[in-house]
Amino acid sequence: MPKTALATPEDPDGRKGKRSRANGEGSVYQRQDGRWVASAYVLASDGSMKRVQRYGRTRKEAYDKLTELQRNSNRNVAVPDRPWKLGEYLDYWLEQVAKPSVRSTTYAKYEQTVRLYLKPNLGTQRLDRLRVAKLQTFLNGRLKAGDSVPKVHAMRTTLSSALTRAMREELISVNPARLVTLPAEDPERMRPWNADEAKRFLEYARSNPMYPALVLMLLYGLRRGEVLGLSWEDVDLETDVMSIRRQVQRVDGALALVDVKTRAGRRSLPLLSWARDALIEQAEWQSDKKRRAGEGWAETGLVFTTRTGKAIQPRSLSRTFERLVKASGMRPIRLHDLRHSVASLLKRAGVAPRDAMEILGHSRISVTMEIYTHSDEETQRQGLGRLGGAIFGETGNDGGE
Repeated sequence: MPKTALATPEDPDGRKGKRSRANGEGSVYQRQDGRWVASAYVLASDGSMKRVQRYGRTRKEAYDKLTELQRNSNRNVAVPDRPWKLGEYLDYWLEQVAKPSVRSTTYAKYEQTVRLYLKPNLGTQRLDRLRVAKLQTFLNGRLKAGDSVPKVHAMRTTLSSALTRAMREELISVNPARLVTLPAEDPERMRPWNADEAKRFLEYARSNPMYPALVLMLLYGLRRGEVLGLSWEDVDLETDVMSIRRQVQRVDGALALVDVKTRAGRRSLPLLSWARDALIEQAEWQSDKKRRAGEGWAETGLVFTTRTGKAIQPRSLSRTFERLVKASGMRPIRLHDLRHSVASLLKRAGVAPRDAMEILGHSRISVTMEIYTHSDEETQRQGLGRLGGAIFGETGNDGGE
């Protein structure tokens, strides 16, 4: 069947016959199978003009789709330059967007989530045809299969980050991952160590080779990678200042010393006497290790090393901490929870949130305030004790002043 006359706003059904068509105006015609086709050159996401077709059961339906395409193109709303599959786009996003811009640990979590969950289940879906219902069904299925709520939230978060980028690249107009409904996360409430618990733990760990590192973590709230990335050139015993500039992280399967990611993370801290003593002790212990290793010593300049001078695996420090906690009979917390413990102790000591933010290397004051506004059992007991004292005129035995 030959092509029919072009439809126009005045004549959407094309009944008045043919007329001359302006360059780039587009066309509407009927195929041999009876379907109608609207065709036009419109702006593509790579900046070129791409010929795009839309289909309809009637001439008017096809024409309406044509005018919508052209209207969007005139507003610089581009169409995808090619039909991306979701798995293909996730690979691109990981390598070209996420990897250069996020922490290596964050990238590792993204990569694992994409590889294990998103690509096997959604990878063949067309990016521009991904719908909320499809994602809702997929995530609900993960929950029914036994995945935890935080794990499924991580899947949604990873996918949403990639699709947000796809929106910026004008490959899609809506991020369907944002519209999925999931059960609220209910993380286990962590009760940080108080000063007495921190003291008892350090007393037990006194003979462990990692004792100086644990002192720094409990005094300053250093991250695991930060304490392992501390170099002797970052320690100034004359001015009693310690600079946090780099961290040990696993990059592409190997340990690497990398710069801390944020400006807030690069900080100088006063070297307190307890930290100074611990570092001097570490220097003596390392000197002995270096002498024993002889030519087998690898000079990295790091404060905390293996017996041959190499960087310590971050997971090894966590395992050492877990063994010490279990052996000492202390209430169990994670190594990372020491940062929360330090923040809580700073709060109880009356340290201003802004100062605590700089000590801990938080990039946003809101992160610090989440801890500072968090009420725990001890502060509740103290507050209620003061209230009881005001009412009954005596201190009692509940922590009131």
